[in-house]
Amino acid sequence: MNHLEKPAPEAIRQARGDNPKMRERDLAQQLGISEADLVAAQCGIDAVRIEPRVADLLPAMESLGEVMALTRNESAVHEKIGVYTNISVGKHNATVLGEDIDLRIFPSIWKHGFAVEKRDGDDVRRSLQFFDAAGEAVHKIHLRPASDLAAYGRLVDSLKSADQSQTVVTSAAEPREPEEAPPGYLGELRERWGRMTDVHQFFGILRSLKLSRHQAISSVGEDYAWPLDGDSIASMMQQSVDGQLPIMCFVGSPGCIQIHSGPIHAIRPMGPWLNVMDPTFHLHLRLDHIGEVWAVRKPTRDGHVTSIEAYGADRRMIIQFFGKRQEGVAERAEWRSLVEALPRARQTVAA
Repeated sequence: MNHLEKPAPEAIRQARGDNPKMRERDLAQQLGISEADLVAAQCGIDAVRIEPRVADLLPAMESLGEVMALTRNESAVHEKIGVYTNISVGKHNATVLGEDIDLRIFPSIWKHGFAVEKRDGDDVRRSLQFFDAAGEAVHKIHLRPASDLAAYGRLVDSLKSADQSQTVVTSAAEPREPEEAPPGYLGELRERWGRMTDVHQFFGILRSLKLSRHQAISSVGEDYAWPLDGDSIASMMQQSVDGQLPIMCFVGSPGCIQIHSGPIHAIRPMGPWLNVMDPTFHLHLRLDHIGEVWAVRKPTRDGHVTSIEAYGADRRMIIQFFGKRQEGVAERAEWRSLVEALPRARQTVAA
């Protein structure tokens, strides 16, 4: 949808007023606009446009104290409560490596930002919300009762944009990953996969061979990746709770990957959603959106590392799990055994 086809800000605000309990993402989809359009319509009312300057934002975040970090995609919502600490900002990426909040950020993707206040009676909920060029949310930061409001006010003032208009210009979303893999890639994929000494080398393999992640794992061979039964995610999570096995849970948006590391304690199914509701970690996963689940084995200098990856119908990854581990230390035997014992899919999914 181009800028001229979007509803006017007044119409967007009216729709929001008519649907006060509907989630912003769902209302935006109903209106045929992006979530950034929905928030922008509130500028001058209960939103302030801010510049999405990650290099200025992140170093100031620790001063806010305890907040809730939220990163989501269409099928998974990942929420962590804690403090932004151990921050590093580079030209192409940034990291937050705190005890609770653990992020990998790609600043070039962050195109729109807003400071938002929602009033519910005497209660005011404040958040910082950031979106990509298509208006899709990449990361949100929600203040908590213990957050420092004065520090928040200073941060918003420092990032406030000269443009406070109630519309945003958005571009088309990135195209889907290619359906066709390049010819003759399999031999080199297997050879380079087998020579990995660090899991991060996988991204370089995908780039050089011009493969999507799904194309690589679904074709490399069952010594490195094999399809799991659709109930494997719920089974793995319940077994992790029962054995208090610390895991790592990754959920990504276009511009941010958010990670939980540690045990999980409380799993609560609700309709199609599988929810984790722990004190500092909340996960909401749409199980009905999962089309494929894969176990993936990558060699490293410390022995192979095993992950579980769930993909949607569009073959994009929804969520990824590892056993918690430290660099330079072998993978936990309990995690490896758990994954290898999960039931395999009845039929291998074609690449």
